[in-house]
Amino acid sequence: MCSNAAGIAGNLSAFVLFVSPIPTFRRIIRNRSTEQFSGLPYIYALLNCLISLWYGMPLVSPGIPLVATVNSVGSMFQLAYVAIFITYAEKGKKIKMTGLLLGVFCLFFAIVFVSMRYLDSHTRQLFVGYLSVASLISMFASPLFIINLVIRTRSVEYMPFYLSLSTFLMRTILGVVQLALYSYYNKKSKDESRQPLFESYA
Repeated sequence: MCSNAAGIAGNLSAFVLFVSPIPTFRRIIRNRSTEQFSGLPYIYALLNCLISLWYGMPLVSPGIPLVATVNSVGSMFQLAYVAIFITYAEKGKKIKMTGLLLGVFCLFFAIVFVSMRYLDSHTRQLFVGYLSVASLISMFASPLFIINLVIRTRSVEYMPFYLSLSTFLMRTILGVVQLALYSYYNKKSKDESRQPLFESYA
């Protein structure tokens, strides 16, 4: 029950993270320009969602369909954000973002190919799992790319506030859930250790 609750909490916080850039993209569409917004957070998020989607597939990690489900939804959101960004970006940004998008797909297909062709099931799960963690860290750190602009202009106008806030909340929620699970199972294991190995029926 606790693991199911943790999965639901993780999926809900992930969904909030996926929809958090909507106000930014409403502004981009309304102004028909990306202005000084950065598209890198959405590139990193797309890469993370694709790798995590592959990690949740039965060929890699049987028994965790929620991971595959939430990241398939996340991939569609991030792909839509990147497509909108490319549509309204100026020529230089458009070329750069298109190149990064192609790079993400090439890297993802390379990961799928290597993990299926050269790795056994256990090693495949570890390999994709470590890559998923690395891409998750890069996704959480990606909003920091705009810090240089914030310091230079002394303005947070182009800092993705809702994305940064939802990232913070997601990490906080997952941290609380992890502590709750640790406390629950730690107490349960202690209670079981107090039970005698042999019961006397004398």
